[in-house]
Amino acid sequence: MNWYLEVLKKYAVFNGRARRKEYWMFFLFNIIIAIVLGVVEGILGSHGIIGMLYSLAFIIPGIAVSVRRLHDTERSGWWLLIGFVPIIGAIVLLVFMVQDSQSGQNQYGTNPKEATT
Repeated sequence: MNWYLEVLKKYAVFNGRARRKEYWMFFLFNIIIAIVLGVVEGILGSHGIIGMLYSLAFIIPGIAVSVRRLHDTERSGWWLLIGFVPIIGAIVLLVFMVQDSQSGQNQYGTNPKEATT
């Protein structure tokens, strides 16, 4: 849960680097929350309004942590746009997101893995 809250503290921070763990924990908690909201909306019959509001509120931190994750692998945040290419774009982004951090410092900052240890 701390990783999720850490991303929210950096709500619109697009510079710096994000570890794999930070990105994937945020992703995991978003999936869990989406499932819970879907169940609640199914019970309430609210036609997806709550989920839509949640998505709108958390799209900026999601993009920000994705850009920081790309920075951690020494790629520009503009690589996120490749996700608009059907199928291939999602596969390329998945590969980028699962790669290990670039060791040491790069043009986007120091390695967060080394900074916390």
